[in-house]
Amino acid sequence: MANVTTAQLFEEPFDADEYIERLAWRTPGGGSKGGAEAFDPKKLLEEFVNHIEELKLLDERIQRKVEKLEQQCHREAKEFAHKVQDLQRSNQVAFQHFQELDEHISYVATKVCHLGDQLEGVNTPRQRAVEAQRLMTYFNEFLDGELRSDVFNNPEKIKEAADIIQKLHLIAQELPFDRFSDVKAKIASKYHDLERQLIQEFTAAQRRGEIGRMREVAAVLLHFKGYAHCVDVYIKQCQEGAYMRNDVFEDIAVLCQRVNKQVGEVFCSPETVMAKLIQSIFENKIQAHVKERLDETRNSDVEQYLKNLYDLYTRTTALAAKLSDFNLGSDKHTFLSKLIKNIFSCYLESYIDMERQYLQSRSGMILQRFYDSKNHHKRSVGTGSIQELKERIRQRTNLPLGPSIDTHGETFLSQEVVVNLLQETRHAFERCNKLSDPADLPKNAFSIFLLLVEYLCVDHIDYALEIGLSAIPSADAKNANLYFLDVVQQANTIFHLFDKQFNDHLMPLISSSPKLTECLHKKKEVIEQMEVKLDTGIDRTLNCMIGQMKHILVTEQKKTDFKPEDENNVMIQYTTACSKVCAYVSKQVKRVRRSMDGKNVDTVLTELGVRFHRLIHEHLQQFSYSSMGGMLAICDVAEYRRSAKDFRVPLVLQLFDTLHALCNLLVVAPDNLKQVCSGEQLTNLDRNLLHAFVQLRVDYRSARLARHFS
Repeated sequence: MANVTTAQLFEEPFDADEYIERLAWRTPGGGSKGGAEAFDPKKLLEEFVNHIEELKLLDERIQRKVEKLEQQCHREAKEFAHKVQDLQRSNQVAFQHFQELDEHISYVATKVCHLGDQLEGVNTPRQRAVEAQRLMTYFNEFLDGELRSDVFNNPEKIKEAADIIQKLHLIAQELPFDRFSDVKAKIASKYHDLERQLIQEFTAAQRRGEIGRMREVAAVLLHFKGYAHCVDVYIKQCQEGAYMRNDVFEDIAVLCQRVNKQVGEVFCSPETVMAKLIQSIFENKIQAHVKERLDETRNSDVEQYLKNLYDLYTRTTALAAKLSDFNLGSDKHTFLSKLIKNIFSCYLESYIDMERQYLQSRSGMILQRFYDSKNHHKRSVGTGSIQELKERIRQRTNLPLGPSIDTHGETFLSQEVVVNLLQETRHAFERCNKLSDPADLPKNAFSIFLLLVEYLCVDHIDYALEIGLSAIPSADAKNANLYFLDVVQQANTIFHLFDKQFNDHLMPLISSSPKLTECLHKKKEVIEQMEVKLDTGIDRTLNCMIGQMKHILVTEQKKTDFKPEDENNVMIQYTTACSKVCAYVSKQVKRVRRSMDGKNVDTVLTELGVRFHRLIHEHLQQFSYSSMGGMLAICDVAEYRRSAKDFRVPLVLQLFDTLHALCNLLVVAPDNLKQVCSGEQLTNLDRNLLHAFVQLRVDYRSARLARHFS
């Protein structure tokens, strides 16, 4: 009972504190005082002492059992070690037997190989002798002139007969002609006859689509001289009925794709057959197609000829790229390139000359058609030292050298003409890129670019600028049509298109060649020439604008405007001249913004604003001002300043602010003159300028005013 109890107390998981508690709980009188039985410490102590003794006995029994198991384990370990040693000794013996067996097998194999060599040495001469005897038998038949063997008379044994006759034909080549001429002739005749039969059999099998039979016959013919003829027949029959579409290049691609799958199953060297097929296609079908399409337009329609040449060359190279996926030998790219060169070399040699001639005639026709539509006879623009001298004088003095012409507002610039010229040139660049030899590509592209510069930049834009400059009226002209700004606007738009084509189509062709420097230099030269003429025209146009303003002021501004007879009855806010000038200025500012772009707008408006300010400043100094007249002048300047805000140029607005402050000197009380002159806007101005404005007052000569300003 004690053992059972102890076993129950040792159940997993074991906890010492819980073990003591459970032991106390099981002992009578060992529970708590509030339990069913009173707590008895003596009983509990007695139980603990007895239990400790039991545990000691249990520990001794377990220890003895452990020792017994350890002894058993050591004994079994020794037995297992002995068994392992016995197995190792057995394994070593087996390994020694295996080595002996391996050596014996090698010895036997060597003997067998030696015996095989001996047998082969005996059998090979025997086979050769048998073969020689067999060939001699067949040779005797040819010598007798009567072919009795079944192999030569049975059509089903044509393969065996071909093998025999091929060997006899080789033997016959070594025989002296004088003694064996007849038999050599008979063997040769039979050789050619069998060769012809094999080719016919191959042709028939190809038409029936019997790939297996074709493969067998081709293998037999491989040792005959007529094998090449067999390949030619195969290539010829492959192309029968293959060109049924209108697109010969698509037909060729489909044909080669189909044949490429078949030649690998029929011939032992498919890459050679495939290369020969493609060579036949290029040298016959494609070359004939190219010649037909190009020769009919070469002398009659150059534009169509160039289009056809570009299209045919592009499609041929694209076809070659597809065919390069096939197995055509080790150097297939060189092979295909040579085929293309053989077809197009005679056309590509003269390509760039025809391209330039066509582009010249086409560009000239586009320009001439435009001028004819305007009913304009193109003037010759002078060149040489006299013209250059005139140009320098005009740039420095703005003098209108030469007769002024009236173009009635026509700019002689056409975006349609420009688009047509650029489109023709773009096509030329595309053809040049495809049809030029890589070594000649930069040079050819540069020659096309020079033609674009000649016809677009010189003959069209530069000519329009020259006409525009000649049509700009003098600065004192009345009601002049200042259309040169329209020329500027259109020229700017056109040049953006020109620059885009330069970057998109020309740069990729010359970017890695020395021609890049020449192109950039030429472009820069053209830009600078046009900019000089544009700057000259804009400068003279601004002078005309100022001249128009000056004419308005001269005709509309009266001296009585600033010295009215009735000082107390002035009802206007600003003068008529000021109103008309401001309206004109507003119109011209809008026109400049419409004609320019980018920083050019601010540059031109700054120059116009400065000249506008100078004109008003000089104009105001031509009058004498009463007190009320000075107020009107201030009102005019305020209106001018309001117009100056449209320029959106800080410098121009600052100039009119200063002018407005100067006009205050016309109305300020004499006692306040010094204070006004030392104000923020006038303190940095030259004193003579301030004095000049004060002198415009009608009361300047009074001793009081002179004293205050001195």
